[in-house]
Amino acid sequence: MKIKNITGYFLTGIVSAILTVWLFQHYQNKQQSTEKQNVITIDTSHNTNDSVGAIPVHYQGAQTSLMTAPFDFREVVKRTKDAVVNVHNTQYVIPVYQYGFGYREGRPRKQEGTGSGVIISPDGYIVTNYHVIKGANELEVSLTNKKKYTAEVVGIDPQNDVAVLKIPAKNLPYIPFGDSNHLELGEWVLAIGFPYNLGTTVTAGIVSAKARDIKGDNKIESFIQTDAAINPGNSGGALINEKGELVGLNTMIFSLTGSYIGYSFAIPSNIVKKITDDILEYGTIQRGRIGIGGAELNDDVAKQLGIHQTEGIYITDVDPESNTYQAGVRKGDILIGIDDQKISTLGELMGYLKTKSPGSVIKLHVIKPGGHRKDYLIKLQSNNTTYLGGWGILIENMNRKMLKRFNINHGVLIKQVRNRELLANGIQPGQIITAINGEPVFNIDQVEEAFENSNQRLTVDIKEPSGQILRYIFR
Repeated sequence: MKIKNITGYFLTGIVSAILTVWLFQHYQNKQQSTEKQNVITIDTSHNTNDSVGAIPVHYQGAQTSLMTAPFDFREVVKRTKDAVVNVHNTQYVIPVYQYGFGYREGRPRKQEGTGSGVIISPDGYIVTNYHVIKGANELEVSLTNKKKYTAEVVGIDPQNDVAVLKIPAKNLPYIPFGDSNHLELGEWVLAIGFPYNLGTTVTAGIVSAKARDIKGDNKIESFIQTDAAINPGNSGGALINEKGELVGLNTMIFSLTGSYIGYSFAIPSNIVKKITDDILEYGTIQRGRIGIGGAELNDDVAKQLGIHQTEGIYITDVDPESNTYQAGVRKGDILIGIDDQKISTLGELMGYLKTKSPGSVIKLHVIKPGGHRKDYLIKLQSNNTTYLGGWGILIENMNRKMLKRFNINHGVLIKQVRNRELLANGIQPGQIITAINGEPVFNIDQVEEAFENSNQRLTVDIKEPSGQILRYIFR
């Protein structure tokens, strides 16, 4: 009897244990099945350990977006790195000392600097920053294959900090221009250059902002802001998109230390391409003129003006001689877009206009004071002259035809002289300013900047129609 009871208890325990295990496994499988519906997993089984493809992310929660690297950095770098070059700038600086009632020159001192550049055609044209080659007596370009070439300056645009160089080489690797207008915030980009003269260096980041104005003065900038690491020596290097296209020219950093701390800025490729095309075709920059002045709108400005619109450019002035005025745009109108692109800041406005040439037709999207929207087709006018008011000189850019007639490859034409003292000293209309402080002059912006920003004497070389070079000192 006792044996039967023990056997019964034993059998009952086995059955209970089996039932418990089965119920536990059934419950666990059901839970796992439920959890799988809310787990999104990126399959990385095709990647190697050092792959920079998809980033494995496991996140519980339905309808969740996941971060993935948008392209393989290695392939883009292979296609583009050899088209980024090192630019060496050598200057021989002659110090000037005050001596009695005059000046005395000291012994020349050699100064060297380096930067980066981007090959944009197989026959040796290179774009870089103007400040990389400014004041150079000698320019040398080093390729990634260790070959070195003496570079010629083809043209410059100091206002936008762009220069075009040429080296005597053929069948070079080059980077095609991309459309910087299509860049989006958060898009991955690569920066390639020669920081600290270390050799080819690649960094990655995202587009942090567009049409960024960082100077805060009347010279509106329109930079692409990224968080790709940029340091001294990167200037003039390439900002590359996932297609291996040039979308920007790395130009500067924002730093309190002189080194990268999280922000870097590039000139949009559409601006660089337009400047390059102008230099190669015309020998100088062709600027389209719209003829309006304005202020950026925000909530505070809108309240002061008594309007509801808080985005756009409030037009404060329209040149009566401009095509814009003739078309019907007036003071008090609000510019909200151009060619179906939204315009909210002066940086966006100036950045877009810098990609257009005189004669181009653009469509302005405007809100009139009554609140209704109206579109205007405007043909941009030429803006190739400037007046140096402090000196009474009107100067004009020279095209290739004019340069050829005077047998020179750079300079700006003196159109008018309204200063009697300058006239008495031999400065006349028809002469050409060819250099300032020993630096070749290519366009009116360069002359205007030199005269406006100089707090010391300027040595100006002026060529007469006869070919004679005269040197004047402006104080």
